[in-house]
Amino acid sequence: MAKGEGAESGSAAGLLPTSILQVGERPAQVKKEPKKKKQLSICNKLCYAVGGAPYQVTGCALGFFLQIYLLDVAQVDPFSASIILFVGRAWDAFTDPLVGFCISKSSWTRLGRLMPWIIFSTPLAIIAYFLIWFVPDFPQGQALWYLLFYCLFQTLVTCFHVPYSALTMFISTEQSERDSATAYRMTVEVLGTVLGTAIQGQIVGQADMPCLEDPDGSAVASEGANHTHSTTSLRETQNAYLLAAGVIASIYVICAVILVLGVREQREPYESQQAEPMSFFRGLRLVMSHGPYVRLIAGFLFTSLAFMNLLLAIMLSATFTIPLWQWFLTRFGKKTAVYVGISSAVPFLILVALMESNLIVTYVVAVAAGISVAAAFLLPWSMLPDVIDDFHLKQPHSHGTEPIFFSFYVFFTKFASGVSLGVSTLSLDFAGYRTRGCSQPAPVRFTLKMLVTMAPIALILLGLLLFKLYPIDEEKRRQNKKALQALREEASSSGCSDTDSTELASIL
Repeated sequence: MAKGEGAESGSAAGLLPTSILQVGERPAQVKKEPKKKKQLSICNKLCYAVGGAPYQVTGCALGFFLQIYLLDVAQVDPFSASIILFVGRAWDAFTDPLVGFCISKSSWTRLGRLMPWIIFSTPLAIIAYFLIWFVPDFPQGQALWYLLFYCLFQTLVTCFHVPYSALTMFISTEQSERDSATAYRMTVEVLGTVLGTAIQGQIVGQADMPCLEDPDGSAVASEGANHTHSTTSLRETQNAYLLAAGVIASIYVICAVILVLGVREQREPYESQQAEPMSFFRGLRLVMSHGPYVRLIAGFLFTSLAFMNLLLAIMLSATFTIPLWQWFLTRFGKKTAVYVGISSAVPFLILVALMESNLIVTYVVAVAAGISVAAAFLLPWSMLPDVIDDFHLKQPHSHGTEPIFFSFYVFFTKFASGVSLGVSTLSLDFAGYRTRGCSQPAPVRFTLKMLVTMAPIALILLGLLLFKLYPIDEEKRRQNKKALQALREEASSSGCSDTDSTELASIL
């Protein structure tokens, strides 16, 4: 009987986890094994990177062709077209922080916290995108039609892009893995800008109106010549835009499917602890009062303004040099990469400003500027996770703020795009730009040269000056990494203790 009791007692002790045994009863040989780092496979990184293409492909198609489409194909009057474009951009900027806050309040599901937004917004977004390029039969309400579906698409694509951007923080807990995945993403996004412009341009590019000389000798587009042929050509042009919309919508769906199937969200251990609900304004105040974040977006705001006036040709050069900058920032640090990468375009911009127009010089400058643009594409998205890590250490009880960080960065990027477009348009208007003209007067050519040379140089220098205030260098980043790792291990051990208590209760 005593033997049986002793055996039963030993068996019960063997069932108990070691963490709930008394200190003296723990086996001496048990040691805590270090956790192995979970590395992302190349397939995972590629699947994550492909998810960045839909936003860039549709954004470039709309940015380059929507104004032309509204005026020449849908034949909306210029005032209504300007209202559609302005309100659409303003609405797009407004929805970024709003969607970011809504995502931060979302609860975790079996698919994650971000993936449901991507999944459910995709089919609605492609329908809205297709209807933007459709000409309705009722001419009286066309302006309202395009305004409605343009704003609707901007809202839905925000519901895709903001959670996708925040997904960077949830694909891995390792900074190096996130940086590597970001490099893959930026390469695909730069290719997406080229692909969106190429698809739309190749399909509808041949539908341009011919240019004829006016009585004064200037070349202007003639809408009245050959009216019968023009009516047929207009219908063909409308069909061409619909075909391009169908192709781009298909790319959108394919990329979204690859992203959902190939990427899995990873929840931080310390985030599983329930935090108190956070209001929108409190979350906004916490994010915007975090010094490194404010300095980061301020610096890249001006460098974004600088590069938005350059030609699309530099994107091809940027595509091939993003891996170079990924190696550079790993070897020499991100802050050093900012100074070297962004400033490398300045000598070539000065060359364009001082020399007369030359095709060879233009291509050389485009390639050189592409190297700098690659750094401008990669570095902000690589540095933003470091800022969020720093925020988590200073605000350990503020969980779920990642979408707010990313949404406001997207907001400021779009703000820079809007300012760049507005300033460029007003400058060309003051210089005497001729709408749909095949040649432009000398003041317009001089203004264009200043917009793509001296203005970017001034903005780059201002942005680099602001980066001097950015506090997260490589030493600070390594310290944050160690502190976060300790926080994760503490949260994991706490989670293990809760599990052990549950097991003990079930055994008893």
